[in-house]
Amino acid sequence: MAEQETPRYIVIGAGAIGGTIGGRLHESGHRVVLVARGAHLAALRADGLRLTTPDRGTRVLRVPVVEGPAALELTERDVLVLAVKSQHTEAALADWADRPVAGGGTAGERLALVSAQNGVENERAALRRFRTVIGMCVVLPAEYLAAGEVSAPCRPYSGVLTVGRYPDGTDATVTRLAADLAGSGFLAPVAESVMYWKYGKLVTNLANTVEALCATPGEETAKRVLAAATAEADAVLDAAGIDRAGAADLAELRTGKLERPAPTPGAAQGGSSWQSLARGAGSIEADHLNGEIVLLGRLHGVPTPVNAALQSLANVVAREQRGPGTLTAAELAAAVGI
Repeated sequence: MAEQETPRYIVIGAGAIGGTIGGRLHESGHRVVLVARGAHLAALRADGLRLTTPDRGTRVLRVPVVEGPAALELTERDVLVLAVKSQHTEAALADWADRPVAGGGTAGERLALVSAQNGVENERAALRRFRTVIGMCVVLPAEYLAAGEVSAPCRPYSGVLTVGRYPDGTDATVTRLAADLAGSGFLAPVAESVMYWKYGKLVTNLANTVEALCATPGEETAKRVLAAATAEADAVLDAAGIDRAGAADLAELRTGKLERPAPTPGAAQGGSSWQSLARGAGSIEADHLNGEIVLLGRLHGVPTPVNAALQSLANVVAREQRGPGTLTAAELAAAVGI
């Protein structure tokens, strides 16, 4: 197929998720541009993307990288893959939606945008600015702790990326995206209702905040905090009438597909929220995880004190750049009223 007929994937946010998706697509022969900023942008430009996976070890990928939309001429074959943290979504959408596309129109009018993000609000926000929005339920353990370096430690697949149109359905872009991902080291199911999977993942992502805040998230006291937050989420989603994948469904996605070896020295000790604190990012996605449960609880008259406390505490810790694991399990439990 001629190059001009193949998609070009513009990955906005080349951290753990975006770097892994973009890097693996690039090395399987697809056209990819990474979008990054700061020290990460400088490292990618100077030295390339250092991507580590179990099947191929560490390699350097010279993926094209830019700072923002002004550096690109968009065409109708471009697909935007939004992989920034949810708290940065609005700014990214504002940067890209009104950019002109060759032949007329804007990105918001003519290009598909894929939300490769945690939470369930990003697709709704994107649909205000983009006519075509694709949801992606991301189950992809990955690490980004140093500029220019990304690691995805699972095998035999790097991740399970369930895709579908938002709010529901599929189309040719979804089918092509799934095929390209499947040929690049991912399992990529196509779902008629992608939000069914994303709401289920939202519940499991409540563990991110506990893991980030607590020095011993595996301790029984910390597990009780997470169980209380999860119980609130289930009550809220039931009250809202929102169907979602259960824990067993999500476990089935991983079993035999995402096998993770024992962590190596220096590897991240937690997921995306933990890594945000470890990097001193200054913000965290709790508003779109625990905060989503709080919002739905207020809309439907269901109390959510544990999630509200976790949301507030995570934001304070991130803003003050305290780092991950600064609370004992007992301190965390006391802080959320358990």
